[in-house]
Amino acid sequence: MRPFAIKHIDHLVLRVSDLQRSVAFYRDLLGCTVSRERPDLGMVHLATGTAMIDLVTLDGPLGRPGGAAPGAEGRNLHHFCLRIEPFDEQALTAYLEAAGVSVEAAEKRYGAEGEGLSLYCFDPDGNQVELKGPVEAEVQRFLG
Repeated sequence: MRPFAIKHIDHLVLRVSDLQRSVAFYRDLLGCTVSRERPDLGMVHLATGTAMIDLVTLDGPLGRPGGAAPGAEGRNLHHFCLRIEPFDEQALTAYLEAAGVSVEAAEKRYGAEGEGLSLYCFDPDGNQVELKGPVEAEVQRFLG
């Protein structure tokens, strides 16, 4: 028997080419909050509800061992998902596109809470970010 149970994702670490540009994207555009800065490591911790996104510079002690930044033909990560509320596709798309962010149309996708609408956008380093709304049962109850 396994002596532990996974509760949730605690954090993920993204290697970024421009730390301040990425902090601005996640903090100012998506609403994450800076919970700690570690200049000695070239790292910023961003709170995202119950989890964190850690950003590390490519040339810092943590980012350097990963080598060069991924190019257009290679990525370190396929995507990660942030659960958001409310989910208004038109308002969300307009908001992100006004900031120059590439956005894909929303689709029904499966996630930790079940199926619901989500859309994909891309951060300044080309990392794909999924913004996911409530599951369909919650949507139906809300629209009721």
